[in-house]
Amino acid sequence: MIGGGQLARMAHQAGIPLGIRFKLLADTPQDSASQVVGDTVLGDYRDLDTLRRFASGCDVVTFDHEHVPTEHLRALQAEGIAVRPGPDALVNAQDKGVMRARLDSIGVPCPRHRIVADPADVTAFAEEGTGYPVVLKTVRGGYDGKGVWVVDSEAEAHAPFLAGVPVLAEEKVDFVRELAANVVRSPSGQAVAYPVVESVQENGVCAEVTAPAPDLDPALSDEAQQLALRIAGDLDITGHLAVELFQTRDGRILVNELAMRPHNSGHWTQDGAVTSQFENHLRAVLDLPLGDPRPRAKWTVMVNVLGGDYPDMYHAFLHCMARDPGLKIHMYGKDVKPGRKVGHVNVFGDDLDDVRERARHAAAYLRGTITE
Repeated sequence: MIGGGQLARMAHQAGIPLGIRFKLLADTPQDSASQVVGDTVLGDYRDLDTLRRFASGCDVVTFDHEHVPTEHLRALQAEGIAVRPGPDALVNAQDKGVMRARLDSIGVPCPRHRIVADPADVTAFAEEGTGYPVVLKTVRGGYDGKGVWVVDSEAEAHAPFLAGVPVLAEEKVDFVRELAANVVRSPSGQAVAYPVVESVQENGVCAEVTAPAPDLDPALSDEAQQLALRIAGDLDITGHLAVELFQTRDGRILVNELAMRPHNSGHWTQDGAVTSQFENHLRAVLDLPLGDPRPRAKWTVMVNVLGGDYPDMYHAFLHCMARDPGLKIHMYGKDVKPGRKVGHVNVFGDDLDDVRERARHAAAYLRGTITE
């Protein structure tokens, strides 16, 4: 696995019962996954020779992030190394401009969009639709709200162009909530779909996920699952695919983003589904039969633990575990920094209000924003 973050850490955990031997390419020994994977290689994923040496002897290479240069992955693939998902699929998660063009070509509903050349072109884009505000995104490198701007005027539209990469303009969608459809597909074409979830973002970062999405019309849920499965098939994706969606005020769904790896919106599956997204991703890239994606309980709520001013996790654990023995805590081994994702909690049960309250309380206590 290339990338040493928390997704690699949790994928390694899921692979242990299956006897999967992990080799990890990480940046530092302090990376989340470096702390738990015995066979860790430190190196730069942007260097082709480093990638070649790392991939030597591996049955398959997969990823914890989308940032490995596409041309390097094509070189590895040409040399007979199994890269999953492949570069022709992964480029759609690496480059938002490529993704939008590809989704347009296969008839996937998306927000109105186009590449813009400069701030004046942003104004032209706005005037082609309903005016400002407009969402601007750098086509590469953004995540967790980085590389995304909501601008209300041409004067505010200069910052995105300073990065020196193409800028994508999108309409600001009038949505009632954000959803995510998570699916997994193997090289042989087998695919499974998890329940569609509701995702709540704060400052561009996923804060909370409820599975399944409450009060979602079954027809719209089916449409979202079928759309995600179609994207996975048409783009020939191997592994886990997260399709982030807007549910619009007029009852439609529009695709916001794609991620071709385990995803924050699927963390609930660790405790709330028969087979987690991490295990199914590993099964898929190794072309093993996929596991059951059905939920174990009526409701599961995942709340991210963001770093605050409370690094003493031991005493926080004492409170949270004693208060709620059914709580499941997942920490990433990261240094606590304000706003940084350092872990998440999962709670499941039959009463949504109760499950939400328990998950939110635990995450807030672990962060230190409440003390009782």
